[in-house]
Amino acid sequence: MPRNFFPCDRDQPLLLPPDLREWLPEDHLAWFVIESVESLDLSAFYAAYRSDGHGGAAHDPRMMVALTLYAYATGERSSRWIERRCREDVAFRVIAAGQTPDHATIARFRTRHTDALGALFTGVLGLCAKAGLASVAVVAVDGTKLAADASGHADRDHEEIAREIIAEAGRIDAAEDELYGDRRGDELPEELSTRRGRKEWIREALRRQKEEREEDPEPVPRARAGRLEICRSRLVAEHHTVVAAHRDYDRKRAAAPRGRPPKPAEPPAEPEGKVNTTDPDSRPMRSPKGFLQGYNAQALVNGSQVVIAAEVLTEANDSEALVPMLGLAATELERAGSPERPGVVLADAGYWSADQIDRVREGPTIPLVPPDGHARGAPDPGGGTGPPGFMRRALRTPTGEALYRRRQWMVEPVFADIKFNRRAGRFRRRGLAAVRSEWRLLTATHNLLKLHRHHLALAAG
Repeated sequence: MPRNFFPCDRDQPLLLPPDLREWLPEDHLAWFVIESVESLDLSAFYAAYRSDGHGGAAHDPRMMVALTLYAYATGERSSRWIERRCREDVAFRVIAAGQTPDHATIARFRTRHTDALGALFTGVLGLCAKAGLASVAVVAVDGTKLAADASGHADRDHEEIAREIIAEAGRIDAAEDELYGDRRGDELPEELSTRRGRKEWIREALRRQKEEREEDPEPVPRARAGRLEICRSRLVAEHHTVVAAHRDYDRKRAAAPRGRPPKPAEPPAEPEGKVNTTDPDSRPMRSPKGFLQGYNAQALVNGSQVVIAAEVLTEANDSEALVPMLGLAATELERAGSPERPGVVLADAGYWSADQIDRVREGPTIPLVPPDGHARGAPDPGGGTGPPGFMRRALRTPTGEALYRRRQWMVEPVFADIKFNRRAGRFRRRGLAAVRSEWRLLTATHNLLKLHRHHLALAAG
């Protein structure tokens, strides 16, 4: 009796479902991303394109945004791999509606819309706020070091850069000497190097031009009547504009207060420090695995592990980041339509700064930040009257201990999901503005995944 197997005939032509909704289940992440993008404000993307319909056709920004969000949510940031997934992956094909934008188009889209892609963070946070996931009664802030798309071996100081420039100039001179010998390399061709040769060349060019005119039955059209007058009127208008600008400048300068002129800054004789020749904005950062060339990525997270604010710093120290992160969180919540403000903020000892703590306590937020890295129950050397003593006493209370115990499981899993689960331990773009946009896009897709799981839990419940 023959064995009973499902048939496997690869030569059998298949009739694919004509409806794309039959390719994926209704609760798939791809459909959720498409529906979320439909509710986001994409006017900044569309403003970059012509509205008169002229020019070559471009991919719909709504599709490109959905494709970018889904790719980042699934840990795919390479433009070449996104192009490949649009051909091979069913979910990518559904999002792209069967289109296959090439990797150059995808890369140019991210470069052209750097600010708009970073602003998607606020739109996604607004969706989380509507779903009740943006509560900020207790928040935690922390930073993680992410490698830049540059090597630490590319750090150079002024003298090293000058030596490399001189050595490169020497190599270029040697190559040109070998190629041209005693000549400069920009000499005229032999037929144009003499007066007689130049006359012959001009005579031949005129002869060819005359032949071309005789072959063309249509004469060269003359200038339109009145064109000279139009040019004259434009020159007069531009002259009046320049004169008006000068008069406005003189009037403002005359109204400016008089006083001692500012002392001009005196730059150092030579630039100080080192700079990375691949990514000048990146800095050497200390990480658990040693030093790396990268950035300090900050995130302020609530109890639902939803990122409320995301920022990238070039300083490795976190001591001056507490107040800016709380201010950024208030701005993001206001833009997202949420009236709440952080109630309690939890941070590790790296954020301790007496000035920062005092500024936070002036507002509605209560900070819980240990003033040192050792045991929080250590005695206060200052007698317990200053900010360190106050903070140690607050952290020794049962409520303070219970709240601060939540810090690690609130913020650390967010970094672990981004860096390890979605393989984003290194930035793919260079420059602080591009890196900030990429980090906000990574945290926005993290919030999008949280929102998707929230909707799945509601549907299951």
